[in-house]
Amino acid sequence: MASDETGTDETRSEQDRGLGSRAPEFIKARRALHVSWQVGVFVIGLAVVVTGIIMLPLPGPGWVVIFGGMAIWATEFVWAQLVLRWTKRKVTEAAHRALDPRVRRRNIILTSIGLVIVAVLVGIYVWKFGIVMPWKIENQ
Repeated sequence: MASDETGTDETRSEQDRGLGSRAPEFIKARRALHVSWQVGVFVIGLAVVVTGIIMLPLPGPGWVVIFGGMAIWATEFVWAQLVLRWTKRKVTEAAHRALDPRVRRRNIILTSIGLVIVAVLVGIYVWKFGIVMPWKIENQ
């Protein structure tokens, strides 16, 4: 019977796992230690999420870092686990929609049309004004 439980534990997907704390049992057994653990996880997750928010307007993987912070929070907090499950479901749905051949064909056509329009506008600008640098290099 123990091997059956182990086998089912290994094959269970993340969706099937129960919600709640993933702290080690010896930490969960002591209330004060568990609360301290949760405060530590919250502070570390908050630091990672704030770093991701700072990275949004700057160069860097802002959204990846934010979701990393959410994953840290999800080790302890049910609300973060639910947010991550919802996010994973939406990202998976969007990926399936993006891989749909009709959607891909439409996106390729729209991108091509956009590139042609930009090329025509740049051509008209160059034809009308020529290639003129906005600064005068020869005077320096």
